Amino acid sequence: MHFLMEGDAAMKDTLSKIKDAMPVQKCIAGEDVRGLSDQELMSVVLGTGSRNRDVLDLANELLVRFGGLHGLHTTGLREMSLVQGVGLTRAVRVRAALEMGRRILGEEKRVMVMDSPASVWKFIRHDIIELKREEFRVFILNNKNHLLKHSVISVGTVSEAVVHPREVFMEAIREAGSAVIIAHNHPSGVLSPSREDIAATERMKNAGEIIGIPLLDHIIVSDRSYLSLKEEGYL
Repeated sequence: MHFLMEGDAAMKDTLSKIKDAMPVQKCIAGEDVRGLSDQELMSVVLGTGSRNRDVLDLANELLVRFGGLHGLHTTGLREMSLVQGVGLTRAVRVRAALEMGRRILGEEKRVMVMDSPASVWKFIRHDIIELKREEFRVFILNNKNHLLKHSVISVGTVSEAVVHPREVFMEAIREAGSAVIIAHNHPSGVLSPSREDIAATERMKNAGEIIGIPLLDHIIVSDRSYLSLKEEGYL
């Protein structure tokens, strides 16, 4: 029993040391990288602190100043480098790490079955992170909902994009598509459909019925979520 108590004490001491260790040491000691906080992950990317502050403080300032990892992804390289203790070299490291994450998300494009609003959102979410204006996109599908082609058909202002059924269904006819889905982003992050969104959906639906290529859905997307006009009863 005495032996077990000593073992327990040693284990507690080891766990305490891991908890207080720097992130790299934590992971070397056995902690999963996925268990690290955003601040700890950023400190690993930065590598070291500056003369007057440790690396965790520097990582925290970057996250707070630019609005977390998402904010850092949209921050300019030179703007980030102006933070005391960062500089261009570390700013490049941060952007490089975030770019690797973006490319991993991009590999989801290999999933070519568009059978739900979520599948459309997952397909394009990495593309829309930095967009400041609305983009309308068309997804042309075969009769099994396999993606034949995905195109940007209109780029608008910060508040709206102009889209015409001609552009949507011309692409679908060329690709011998069986159905289409349209999607556009709201840079504001607010997913509620505008009157223009609802009107555009009605125009596309009517055009698709005439041509014989149905509109399956109109999806409004942001980098964090989506809204299906079909699920909301507009289609």
